[in-house]
Amino acid sequence: MANATMKNFGYPETLVHEYEHWCVLLRPAQATLGALVLVCKDEAEAFSAITPEAFGELAGVVADIERGLNGFRPYRKINYLMLMMVDRDVHFHVIPRYDRAQVFQGVEFPDPGWPKLPDLGAAVSLDEALRPALVAALKKHWSA
Repeated sequence: MANATMKNFGYPETLVHEYEHWCVLLRPAQATLGALVLVCKDEAEAFSAITPEAFGELAGVVADIERGLNGFRPYRKINYLMLMMVDRDVHFHVIPRYDRAQVFQGVEFPDPGWPKLPDLGAAVSLDEALRPALVAALKKHWSA
């Protein structure tokens, strides 16, 4: 069952991959190309409150994220930001970092914060055509 954070980030339309305890979603506001949201499906509002099973699964999920994003578009660095200011369920914003702008289907995705903090306020908003295309492109690079 989807929690409020998953729904706020567009689940199920933005779903890249679902695990038993975690859900990887395309971040609708693309801080950089391929930005994701990693949401815990446990009913927990603190990282320390997720189940041991969710903690155990997290290592494999992170490996899949890094392998999938790198297969889609090799990044220079990757940032995992646990902000939880508006959306209260445990989640991370996953921001692949690039030293130059990336282009996907004719749209440029800069990384204006490079090499420092990501500039989440400068994110590219995806339209109704680009969002499913980007989800599909990411899914092609996910591990089976």
